[in-house]
Amino acid sequence: MTDQSPAGPDLDLVVVGLGYVGLPLAQEATRAGLTVAGLDIDRAGVDGLNAGRSHVDDLSDDDVAAMVAAGFRATTDPEVLAAADTVVICVPTPLGAEGGPDLTAIRAAVDATAAHLRPGQLVVLESTTYPGTTDEVVRPALEQAGGLVAGEDFHLAFSPERIDPGNPTWGLANTPKVVGGLTPACTARAAAFYGKFVTTVVEASGTREAETAKLLENTYRHINIALVNEMARFCHELGIDLWDVIRCASSKPFGFQAFYPGPGVGGHCIPIDPNYLSHNVRAKLGYPFRFVELAQEINATMPSYVARRAQNLLNEHGKAIHGSSVLLLGVTYKADIGDQRESPAVPLAKHLDLLGARVVYHDPHVEEWEPGVPVSRASDLETALAFADLVVLVQPHTAYDVADLASRSRLFFDTRGVTVGEEAHRL
Repeated sequence: MTDQSPAGPDLDLVVVGLGYVGLPLAQEATRAGLTVAGLDIDRAGVDGLNAGRSHVDDLSDDDVAAMVAAGFRATTDPEVLAAADTVVICVPTPLGAEGGPDLTAIRAAVDATAAHLRPGQLVVLESTTYPGTTDEVVRPALEQAGGLVAGEDFHLAFSPERIDPGNPTWGLANTPKVVGGLTPACTARAAAFYGKFVTTVVEASGTREAETAKLLENTYRHINIALVNEMARFCHELGIDLWDVIRCASSKPFGFQAFYPGPGVGGHCIPIDPNYLSHNVRAKLGYPFRFVELAQEINATMPSYVARRAQNLLNEHGKAIHGSSVLLLGVTYKADIGDQRESPAVPLAKHLDLLGARVVYHDPHVEEWEPGVPVSRASDLETALAFADLVVLVQPHTAYDVADLASRSRLFFDTRGVTVGEEAHRL
């Protein structure tokens, strides 16, 4: 199918950025009967979508084909923006060299939108960033391009994405959507837009509050994961079963929420987003956000801690880690998806390699993995299991019968606490 921009000023929505955030948004809007187009710079991805092929975990090829059949089209031509009633920007914001968000993709998307901005449009930023971006970066760029004034000639808002890849319960439609506009009228316009396909819309006081809400959500998780990761270390030394501690604490019906330790944090949200807030605090206020920086320090050292535990386990069983075969099970950042963004398996593989281990990996969701050190892919799990001196469970994909794998391994190290009994050693 050719890449053609839909013509005419009758598009309800153009989604800029068709990744893990933008594509589910386009899907829900299409399902609700809106006329939707997607804009992306990835030609291969655009061609694939128009041919009914998905490139994200949460949407199948059939899902994309249904979108196309309902009128959705993807394009690389920014002219499509002129036809949109609403433009939602869902581009990535990786960490920059100084620890803040790299706004390159946001700036490019905003510039493209500004070049086609017309009176009455609604522009929404969903990309995670530091507080003030919508007002200090997006608004001036949009206003300077054509002389239109935000809040008067067009509407501007921020709405943090809350996509949780692989979550079978909470999707875009039933997860409450926070929106904060530059003015109350902007907020109302954005709330009315999202209300067409999201069950609950929560109105923030403004763009900064909406931007900060996203960072608070992930900082909360970041800090609590760091807490249990640090507890995992000293509980191991004291001979305390932390997993049982968490189970018991979870019986309290109020005042406690369970978080679990692991080999490190992954994905875009937890290892990256809180840094936007700490960087912003340092840049604007001149002092550190100590909780965030301490949590980052603790969580970032978990892969090396797991590698040392692996070394100790082998030593306890009369085997040096140098030259040993270590099989990593699951190298994605979370279970049951193929997303490898910021996966803790990467630094874990590097630390094991530094210790002299021969690293082998198996993952039913990953065909190719390049962590930056030599690794071998186990095409046959049974054979890899037979030859491995140590098996490390990094992600408990449901495809794994963990109890069976643990019982048949020479040594089994469970970093996720999903095993019981004597066959496995737990983090």
